[in-house]
Amino acid sequence: MKYTICNFMMSVLGIIIYVTDLVADIVLTVRYFYDGQYVFGVLTLSFVLCGTLIVHCFSYSWLKDDLKKAGGENEHYFLLLHCLQGGVFTRYWFVLRTGYHVVFKHSHRTSNFMEEQTDPHKEAIDMATDLSMLRLFETYLEGCPQLILQLYAFLERGQANFSQYMVIMVSCCAISWSTVDYQIALRKSLPDKNLLRGFWPKLTYLFYKLFTLLSWMLSVVLLLFVDVRTVLLLLLFLWTVGFIWAFINHTQFCNSLSMEFLYRLVVGFILVFTFFNIKGQNTKCPMSCYYTVRVLGTLGILTVFWIYPLSIFNSDYFIPISATIVLSLLFGIIFLGVYYGTYHPNINAGTQHDEPDGKAPQRDCRIRYFLMD
Repeated sequence: MKYTICNFMMSVLGIIIYVTDLVADIVLTVRYFYDGQYVFGVLTLSFVLCGTLIVHCFSYSWLKDDLKKAGGENEHYFLLLHCLQGGVFTRYWFVLRTGYHVVFKHSHRTSNFMEEQTDPHKEAIDMATDLSMLRLFETYLEGCPQLILQLYAFLERGQANFSQYMVIMVSCCAISWSTVDYQIALRKSLPDKNLLRGFWPKLTYLFYKLFTLLSWMLSVVLLLFVDVRTVLLLLLFLWTVGFIWAFINHTQFCNSLSMEFLYRLVVGFILVFTFFNIKGQNTKCPMSCYYTVRVLGTLGILTVFWIYPLSIFNSDYFIPISATIVLSLLFGIIFLGVYYGTYHPNINAGTQHDEPDGKAPQRDCRIRYFLMD
């Protein structure tokens, strides 16, 4: 298990996307307030704050657990950093510093920030893995709602400014990068898992997630023009179903009950947008049900618009959007089938489960209890 230059460059790309995403959101928020569009400004800022607050709660909780295991005494220092919303930047600093020494300095042993001697490759991989989990949280908690909001604002006015284009493009990049980076980190950090090797498996997985996400988010945007309250009730219902599903599966990701409850809430929210294996079980039946409902829901929304056409927004956009929704959903399902039928790492290993869950895993391996795929 080695930390390579490719892993280091993924971390560099990650912080570039993270900073660009943050700056684009701030600039757009200022632009909304400057133009007098206070509702859009407040919503844009709220999504950013909500996402980063939840991410920093998990970051500090994990760091506190790690410090207790290592006997560290800098808990209050890191608490201050996280209260100032600097936890993610701090983690990026440690990942890049450790990764640089491992890749370019070829260090054999190093002392991490908890002052214990560890294998530098394992230390770098563990740090990058924690960061990938946090970025996955942030992407779906902030990026997906942000993308829906900006697409809605664009269609409502029939035009978009440069800041909106930037937020839309950066959000798509963030979703794409965090999804693939998480999948790579997941399998690299667990020695008993098969690695996601090669360019085509990664690209196929990316397209499967991206196309199914795009189709669903555009469908939600269309439904917003019918009735905002209906959309909110629908998303709340789906969120509740996702939370109940996580509760029924008895997820065991966090040590404390309060953080585990928050984790299940976040998992339920992520399941509103995409499917993840939340307990390392056989997902053939749940995934089939999930995407069957997704297809029926998407087709139902489009049917409503075709039978009862609305003149709420520029009709010139409706046909291209409808075609984009249908084609994205079709390509997403195709790439899903190709990935799980041809490229999934367990295919070559002859396994029948996405991730085994019956082997008494080590408790100190955090990602083993995280979202699988």
